Amino acid sequence: MGQKALSIFQTCIPLFQVLSDNHRQAILLALSEKGSMTVNEITEQFSLSRPAISHHLKLLLEKGLISVEQKGTQRYYSASLRSSVELLKELVGALEEECL
Repeated sequence: MGQKALSIFQTCIPLFQVLSDNHRQAILLALSEKGSMTVNEITEQFSLSRPAISHHLKLLLEKGLISVEQKGTQRYYSASLRSSVELLKELVGALEEECL
């Protein structure tokens, strides 16, 4: 494998790790489809507790997959995938260039 592809793979590892959980995948897809939601609105969509949803949101937020906006007393979460998708496109490009 080429050095560029290997370097990008290593950069993607935290993203792959956070996306390896099916609950986080489902939360991310729900936010992508429905737009901004509060923790309570997200919790209504799933059979997980509010603390579990908050934990998943924290991990997604740390990796830049979602963003949060404070409106009054509510925090609204929304999908923020552009930079992650660009990184994955870069990985696919490097793999095509160096490995195929």
